[in-house]
Amino acid sequence: MKTLTVSVVTPDGPVMEDTYDMVVCRAENGELGILPEHIPLVAPLDIGDVRLKRGNDTDHLAVNGGFLEVRPDKVTILAQSAEKPSDIDVTRAEHAKERAEQRLQSHQDHIDFQRAELALKRAMNRLNVSKF
Repeated sequence: MKTLTVSVVTPDGPVMEDTYDMVVCRAENGELGILPEHIPLVAPLDIGDVRLKRGNDTDHLAVNGGFLEVRPDKVTILAQSAEKPSDIDVTRAEHAKERAEQRLQSHQDHIDFQRAELALKRAMNRLNVSKF
């Protein structure tokens, strides 16, 4: 069976590189499923869970935006940040979620609501992926 080499890189350096049967991720225009020999593609990524499938096993990564580059035999994810479930600080993510929710509930003019919504989305993504 053919596989894809998947490489995930952030500004802090490589996060992982391995071979998988399929990659599923959330692009800005919707969810993408990538199999070996997929046509070349570049897509902006949304904040979300990247699922890396190998046989009956699935690995997960919390990705906070970036770009996906697909070639027939390789997928490269250039992410602003990417974390494996074991690397996620759940307490920190819960505090970030609480802070973002408080900012969104306050009705003060100086609050940047778009920034608070993104912070909430990132925290929720990290908490969801940490369960795997």
